[in-house]
Amino acid sequence: MNRFIFDVDGTLTPSRQTIDPAFKDFFLQFIKDNKVWLVTGSDYPKTLEQLGADICESVVTVYNCSGNDVWHRGKRVNSKTFSAPKELYNLMNGWLQSSPFPIRTGNHIEERPGTVNFSIVGRNCTLEQRKEYVEYDLQYRERETIAHIINTEFSNITATVGGETGIDIYRTGCDKSQILQDFDKNIMTYFFGDKCEPGGNDFPLAYAMKKQGFKGAAFNVTGWRNTWERLQYLQEAKKAA
Repeated sequence: MNRFIFDVDGTLTPSRQTIDPAFKDFFLQFIKDNKVWLVTGSDYPKTLEQLGADICESVVTVYNCSGNDVWHRGKRVNSKTFSAPKELYNLMNGWLQSSPFPIRTGNHIEERPGTVNFSIVGRNCTLEQRKEYVEYDLQYRERETIAHIINTEFSNITATVGGETGIDIYRTGCDKSQILQDFDKNIMTYFFGDKCEPGGNDFPLAYAMKKQGFKGAAFNVTGWRNTWERLQYLQEAKKAA
């Protein structure tokens, strides 16, 4: 049976929002008919908020915090720790003071199992404030610049752009690609993510699948509707085969 791995934010849901009800019904049936895994930069409580326990406890495994916090049927089975150096915290606090983007909402540096998430606008932002930052970041590429500086300054730390407003920071090698140690590369595997381009937090997994010779493909989707369309296409192709 083919395997399917899905990012969450921007792939199964709008970023930091709940899954569309009609798509959820489709996806629950898809899980019944296929082996499905989730891999996301968010922690498990946020994933529960977005997808619900019915999805989170039906998939094979939920890899939270880029695979650093692993859950199976609602129970944590493995978790890593990560302590960012003081120098990095000083840099992040400096960027919070110097960024030209004017809005600050709080919860800018969020420590998670195995990762730290950094956001200029803050994770307490409203949908309208999030939209303002997305437009700003698309124009000025602030997150890409910050991630590049972190990657340049710290040899054993990696920063990638994740979601719409954040930067995921973790020990080098502890990115989403680490989950592939649980998979057989000779079984057809499909990965869906919205940040599969270089610098995005889905890129390490998409690239590692290709580099390690995994059968299957990684799809860089433009949103949950695009994911739904691709899954429907795959289902129709399977029926016609």
